[in-house]
Amino acid sequence: KRFETLITIHVHQRDIFHDLVMQHIKSSQDFEWLKQSRFYWNDKDQIVISITDVNFVYQNEYLGCTDRLVITPLTDRCYITLAQALGMNLGGAPAGPAGTGKTETVKDMGKTLGKYVVVFNCSDQMDFRGLGRIFKGLAQSGSWGCFDEFNR
Repeated sequence: KRFETLITIHVHQRDIFHDLVMQHIKSSQDFEWLKQSRFYWNDKDQIVISITDVNFVYQNEYLGCTDRLVITPLTDRCYITLAQALGMNLGGAPAGPAGTGKTETVKDMGKTLGKYVVVFNCSDQMDFRGLGRIFKGLAQSGSWGCFDEFNR
């Protein structure tokens, strides 16, 4: 399982490097480079993850060596869109047909940023008290909440 995760990440990095070379990207300000998840070590002994012009401090949540999503161009676009929303202190609501990986993409972005993501399957049984307790717990822990099937 560990090797699968490492291979998945490294194959994606290989493909990105190949694309950057083929497109003759030479500037660190080129969008093709900036749109990638880039990891930097700053002078405050923190890891900073940059996606486009948005910086996230790595949260050091130990998640273990878990499976990672195969990163496709669509996944990259979702990361960019979610990063821009989070950079403006907003949330994200990926939309699309069932079974296309919206929840998994949010969970994988959380893993990339070292954030724990709690997935809630919404139903008509949920009321404002239950949601209040969920939001209170998310705020206290600093975790992300992913509300699956929210439209039902």
